[in-house]
Amino acid sequence: MSAQPLAPPTGAPEEAPAALRSAVRDYLGHLQVERGLSANTLGAYRRDLARYVRFLAARGVADPTGVDEAVVAAFVAALRSGEDGGTPLTASSAARTASAVRGWHRFLHAEGRSADDPALLVRPPAPPRRSPAALTVEEVTRLLQVAGLGGEGEPAAVPLRDRALLEVLYGCGARISEAVGLDVDDVPSRLAGRPGVFRLRGSGAKERLVPLGSLAQDALEQYLLRSRPLLAGRGAGTGALFVNTRGGRLSRQSAWAVLQTAARRAGITRAVSPHTLRHSFATHLLRDGADVRAVQELLGHASVTTTQVYTTLVTADARREVRTGSPS
Repeated sequence: MSAQPLAPPTGAPEEAPAALRSAVRDYLGHLQVERGLSANTLGAYRRDLARYVRFLAARGVADPTGVDEAVVAAFVAALRSGEDGGTPLTASSAARTASAVRGWHRFLHAEGRSADDPALLVRPPAPPRRSPAALTVEEVTRLLQVAGLGGEGEPAAVPLRDRALLEVLYGCGARISEAVGLDVDDVPSRLAGRPGVFRLRGSGAKERLVPLGSLAQDALEQYLLRSRPLLAGRGAGTGALFVNTRGGRLSRQSAWAVLQTAARRAGITRAVSPHTLRHSFATHLLRDGADVRAVQELLGHASVTTTQVYTTLVTADARREVRTGSPS
C-alpha cells in the first residue's frame, strides 16, 4: 500500500496578496517536509504568519521583497500593544510569533526569493525576568537543623556532612558546582590557623574569596573532625572536601538529593534547589542592608545588573510587611 501524500499546508488568509500567500505556503511546506514538524506546531506557525501577512497587506506590502527592517520591527512592537488589530500578546507569545517571522524571512533569503533578510537584526521582545525564589530565614534555619539530624538507616557520618554542605551553600552563596568542587585545602580552619575566608572557583576558572560565617565554620570543623575521615577512609584517597559514602568526591546529583531530602524533612513543600539557597543568601544580605556591590562580589556576578534582580525580592518583602504590619 503506497504512502499517502502529505496534504499541502494552507497558510496566509485568502484575502492576502497572492505573492504573500505563496511564500507562506512554501515555507510551511518546507517545515512540514524538510523539518518534519507536527501538525500542532505547523498550526502555530500558520496562525503567526497569517497575522503577519495581514499586517503587511494593511501597510500596502504585496510581496516579501517589499519588506524592510522597519516594517518587521513595527510588527514586532505591535504584537505587545495589539495595534496591528490582533490580540495583545505576552512577551513570551510575542517572541514566539517574532521567531516565526524571522524563520520565514530567513527561508526566503536562503531560497533566493529576497535579496536580503529584513528580519535579521530585529530582536523579539525579551520575556520579563522572573524574580528568583528565596526561602525565609526561618525556613533556612529549619532546613539546616534537620540536615544535621539524619534519617533512619543513614551512616552516622552522613548528617554532619549534609549539614556542612548546606551551610556552605547558604552561608557563602556558593553554586552547587563550586561547593562540590572544593578541596580540603580550600577551607579555612581555626584548627589549622586559617580562619576567615576561603576560595571558591566559579565559571571560567575564576576564583573569589568569600567569608566563612561562624555557623558554617562550626559545621565544617565538626564534619572534618568527626565525619570526613570515616567517609574518605572507604575510598582510595581524595582531596575533595565533600565525600560520598564510597570515599569519592560528592557529585552534584548527590548534593541535590541531600537538599531535597532535608527540604522534605523540614516540611518545605515548595520547590527547593541548590540555587534557592544562593538566592536566599543574597536576598537576606540585601534585606539586612548589605551593599549590592558587595553582594555582587560575594556571588561572583560579572555584572551588578544580575545582582540587582534580588532587590525585587527585598522590595516585595517590604511591601508585604507594610500590608500585614509584620515581617514575613
